[in-house]
This record gives sequence, C-alpha cells and structure tokens, in this order.
Amino acid sequence: MILRIRSIVTLSLLCGSFVVGASGQAVTSTTKVADKVAEKKTSTPAEEPKSAKAPKIDASKPLTAEQVAESTILVYAFPGGRETLNHIRQTAVEKGKTTTTGADGKSDSANYQRWTLRSATDGSEKIRLDQEYSTARFSLVSSEDKVFGIFNESVFTPRDDATRAFQNQNTYNIEALLRYKENGSTISLAGRQKELGVEYYMMDVTDKQQRKMRFYVSVKSFRVMMLAYEDTGLKYKRKYYNYNYAQGTLVPYRSVLYAGDKVIEETEIGTVTYGQKIDAALFSAG
Repeated sequence: MILRIRSIVTLSLLCGSFVVGASGQAVTSTTKVADKVAEKKTSTPAEEPKSAKAPKIDASKPLTAEQVAESTILVYAFPGGRETLNHIRQTAVEKGKTTTTGADGKSDSANYQRWTLRSATDGSEKIRLDQEYSTARFSLVSSEDKVFGIFNESVFTPRDDATRAFQNQNTYNIEALLRYKENGSTISLAGRQKELGVEYYMMDVTDKQQRKMRFYVSVKSFRVMMLAYEDTGLKYKRKYYNYNYAQGTLVPYRSVLYAGDKVIEETEIGTVTYGQKIDAALFSAG
C-alpha cells in the first residue's frame, strides 16, 4: 500500500478521499523543523558512538529474548529503563519535516507536528498528527479506537486505506519493543545477523492483534537500527539514524522508510519534548 498526499486539495477531500503519507504509513509529527531533510542514506545505519552505556553483557554467549529486550529498554533510558520511559514519556510533542515519494517518482514535503497522550497500552493512546503542505493543512486524529480527519475546522472521515496507513504508523515503531510488556506482546529471538560490518540481534515482536514486526538491535549498543514488517503483502523496513538524547531518553532524529527496495519516506525530527501538558481538546471531533 503505497500512499501519498496530493498537493491539490478539492472538495472531495472532505468526503473521505484523503490519501495519507507513504506506503501504508502516515507521515510523522512535531516542532521546529529543519528546513532541509538530511541527504539520503540508503546503506545500513551507522552506529552512533554516543554514551549509550550498554549493559555489560558477554555478547559471545547466547542471550534470551527477554535479556535483549530488557537491555534495549535500559539503554533507551539509562539507568532507570522502563520506569524512566513511563515517567518521562507520558506525553510527547514532536515537530519535524517529512518527504514522501510516490510510485510515480514525485516527491512531496510537509512540515508536521504530532501530539501523543500515552495510555496504559499503545492501542488506546490518543494521537494527533498535523501536516502542512504548500497548498493544504490538515490533521488526522486517533482517539478512543476511532480515526477521523480535520480540514478547515471541519471533521471528515478518511478513506479506509488512509485510516489503515495512519494506524500502521502508530503501530510499527520502536515503542512496540520498548513497551512490549505493557502491551502484552510476545517476543522471540530469531538469532543474530551481520550486515555491512554491523551485527544485530533479530528480535521478533507479536502484539495481541497478531501483528508481527522484527527489530534489528545492535549487538554492540543495544539500539534499534532497523525495523521490518509486512502489510497487505508488501514488505517494509524503516532504518534509524542520528540518535541523540531528549530529556535523558534516546531518540533517533532521522528515519528512512522503504517499500521493498525503494525509499518512500524520509523523516527528520526538529524538536521533541516530553511531559508537557496537552489539551485534551486536540483529540476531540468538536
């Protein structure tokens, strides 16, 4: 499912014909945007030699899936791990820029802002995504198991494929691994793999809806460097770059999404802030 927003908005959009983002995923969110998306990198994500403080584990010895997952969680919020993540990331406000490329090879860029109000599990989170193109600005909202759109202060029902795209983006991300226990997901370790000199643990996560995803976790740093999944028969992978800290937690500030071997989306985070109070009215249909 390779989806992209058209640059010309017509009345039909309000009747449910919005097509969102690229490739079975809606575009991401947040604050001050870098004016230029970083140059494309299609190789394996490079290791970021920042002070990740990976746990002291003998990588030559077999590890269990739980050991890999819990070590990853610890690295993303050292030294508090899960407790720190749950405390700091109750809310998130993210701003950035996304460039999507359609099947015709044409690209569109949009500034975005994303608000997230975390709940006990990912499935019941409240999420609002605003996207601003050169000719249009609109929002998609996920709240109480419903997805709706807002355009010119009017609520509309997105097309089924647009809704699925938005939901997929909210499902297939690093949080699915970091919150596997909270979500009641099952995990398994599919071994180790080396690619372009970087060795990974292949961590499989299956949620309660039986949606499966594979995380490629660096053996050296316990950072997620790539995520792979399949939707409607098409294989996707998202590579993560430019890790840095936001309020003591690790965040990849750049990601590249592929459908098959083609780059269909590049996202650059400008700013991300956790713990701010978010007005519940943002997630309301009015």
